[in-house]
Formats: sequence, structure tokens, C-alpha cells
Amino acid sequence: MPTQIPLDTAHQDRGFALGGFDLDAFVHATLAEDLGEAGDITSTAVIPADARFTGMMDSRDAIVVAGLPIAEAFFRALDPDVRIERLVGEGDKVAAGTDLMRLEGSARAMLTAERSALNTVQHLSGIATLTHSYVDRILGTGATLLDTRKTIPGLRVLEKYATRMGGATNHRMGLWDAAMIKDNHVAVAGGVAEAVRRAKQAGIARIIVEVDSTDQIEPALAAGATHLLLDNMDPPMLRGAVTLVGGRVPTEASGGIRLETIRAIAETGVTFISVGRLTQSAPAADIGLDFTAAQ
Repeated sequence: MPTQIPLDTAHQDRGFALGGFDLDAFVHATLAEDLGEAGDITSTAVIPADARFTGMMDSRDAIVVAGLPIAEAFFRALDPDVRIERLVGEGDKVAAGTDLMRLEGSARAMLTAERSALNTVQHLSGIATLTHSYVDRILGTGATLLDTRKTIPGLRVLEKYATRMGGATNHRMGLWDAAMIKDNHVAVAGGVAEAVRRAKQAGIARIIVEVDSTDQIEPALAAGATHLLLDNMDPPMLRGAVTLVGGRVPTEASGGIRLETIRAIAETGVTFISVGRLTQSAPAADIGLDFTAAQ
């Protein structure tokens, strides 16, 4: 079965954490990249050290929200006493013009953290929003939308969190949580059946096999495949493949799937549909942060 990212309850005081993701390290590294050795020379020169500002983060687009707790962590890293009020929840679908977060604290700290915070929320909300549009398109078909490993290096846990906020189910987190035998594995191993046999012999429980023709289905199943990835098949071919499998294992449609084609694919009866575009091609959401003098 697909893998869900577990929430890490060790940081419940912060209200957010993800298993396998070090939020503190991410925030530190991101800020260090932006600050360099000299720090924020603009804010240091222009803003008095004791200046305070209130600010409002809002969305200029209709979006599905993802990443506000991470944005909060950026501001708190530079001003532990900042006052933050999240006005919407993670995974909420909001209209353009919606206020997302109100904050009040050190003006220098907020201006220094602003870009790192916004970059993260824009990217993750963009992924969540695109994902939701795909989920919406297949409602009622019984198919489940999956993400893929096509993520930016170092950001996989965050990006897969964002797809989950958009309503998808997480597929493999990495190379370690299931075998996925693809065409190059088959070519080197000498055939589908031999590749599956070797995976079983290694004691692997979850064996996903990519097939691009229906004549590979029976050899894969006979050898012990537990999940079939039906690669780059059009809807008529998918229907035939699903019929051949006959419910013996889950089926997954994959390859070149777009918003305009996913409904027809879902209606073939496949169990899952995996879409790399969710993380590869999602446009950033238009989200801003406007500051005003504290009252």
C-alpha cells in the first residue's frame, strides 16, 4: 500500500512536525543561505533595532493552504517573542484575498524572515492547490491519486506533505519502502519474472512492477508481484489490463497523465493514479506579506 508521512508528536508545542523531517535544521539552513556572513544588511541599515511592525500574510490566488506552520517557524527563529495568529488551517481551500496569518514582532526579524517564509508557503500551497484540482477531477470514480518521487532534492517530505494537504495519498517515500521494478531493472535482470523472483528471494514484501504491455501481466503476477504499475497506457488498454488483473493486486496508471486526461483514466477501474506533475510542475501560489505600523 502507499505510504503516508506520519506526524511527529515530539513537537506538539509547536503544533507541527513531520516524521523524518528536521524542521529546526531546515529553518536554520534556509536562513543561513539567505543571510550569508554579513546578515540582512538592508534591514540592519534601514530599520531601527527596536522597531516593531504588525503584518498580514494573505493569498492573492484561490488556493489550498500548506506550509503556514513552517512560515511561523522562520519568524520564531529570529524573534522567539513574535505574536502569530494563524487565520486558516492547513489543507483549507480559501478564496483569493483571504488573510492567512497575522503577526506582530521585531520589524527587523520579520523583514529578514519574510522571503524564506513566503517561498515555502508559496511552493507548498502551489503543490497542494494543483493536487486538489486533480483530486476534484476524479471524484466518484473510486480511484486514488498518488504522488511520486519526482521531488526537489531535500524537499521530498515537505512536498509530499503538500500533496497530502491537497487530498492525494503518498506513494513511496524513497527507494527503501518498496521495490519498484521498472523497464531498466527488467532489461538487466533478463525479464519481468526473473526480476520479481529475485525481489521475492531478497525478502521484499511490497513488489511493484511496471508493465507497458498486457503480455507482461501474467508473468509478473505468477512470480509474485503485489502491485502493477500500468505505464503509459491509453484508457482502452488500461481497461483491458484491469480486466486481466481481475482484482488480484492493486493497479496503478502512470505516465504523462494531465488534468484533462485523468478522468477518463480513473474511469477505467484502476486502483491508483500516480502523477509526477503534482510536485514537478506546480506553479507557486501568489501569497504576500504586508506590514503596517503596530497600534
